[in-house]
Amino acid sequence: MRTRAAPCPGNERTALVECVGVTRRYRGGVVAVREVSCVVSAGMRVALTGPSGSGKSTLLHLMAGLEKPSAGEMRWPGLGGPPGGRPCVVSVVFQGPSLLPALDVTENVALPLLLAGRPNAPAVDHALRALSRLGIAELAGRLPDELSGGQSQRVAVARVLASRPALILADEPTGQLDHDAGSHVVSVLLEAADELGAALVVATHDSAVSSRLAQQWNLRDGQLTGASLTSQQ
Repeated sequence: MRTRAAPCPGNERTALVECVGVTRRYRGGVVAVREVSCVVSAGMRVALTGPSGSGKSTLLHLMAGLEKPSAGEMRWPGLGGPPGGRPCVVSVVFQGPSLLPALDVTENVALPLLLAGRPNAPAVDHALRALSRLGIAELAGRLPDELSGGQSQRVAVARVLASRPALILADEPTGQLDHDAGSHVVSVLLEAADELGAALVVATHDSAVSSRLAQQWNLRDGQLTGASLTSQQ
């Protein structure tokens, strides 16, 4: 029997990504995500919570098209992603280091734009503006190994903002930051999502972060629960 993705509040808006009965199984039989069905629509603000090992990172990677489900189906109806293919207007703030060590900060932030075919000067301009927005313009010429963990995380956020995506997926974006810096990063993500009309999904352990997002989804043992997943059309 085919599993139907459960609608979320505001489902009259464009559905950007749909998980339909999605399971992700790794070697050794470990199931990270188990029969998850959900929809992320344009403009949604979702906090994805749950203990370590509950499958939050895996679900974000599935939504980004970085991993393929072992069962079920991923769809990107509002993002132009073909079945089985990765959508091109999704940006991810990864939990771990994601900067290329041979490139300086500006080059790292501008890279997605250059790969998308943008000319160098506008790409660099977008990168510098994103760095300024996060209050780290002074890091522009540094290499990744000259940055602290918190600075690297903010540069990764700047890279996402510069690419102007339709869907922002952030995996513990405040995990290496102090309270004030973390609060500022969340504010910038929310403001950028509002400005771009983008959806925002943030995986977090921090209740101060999750409380700032309108919808609360919880993963436990790979299964997703939340008020937005229970209504039926």
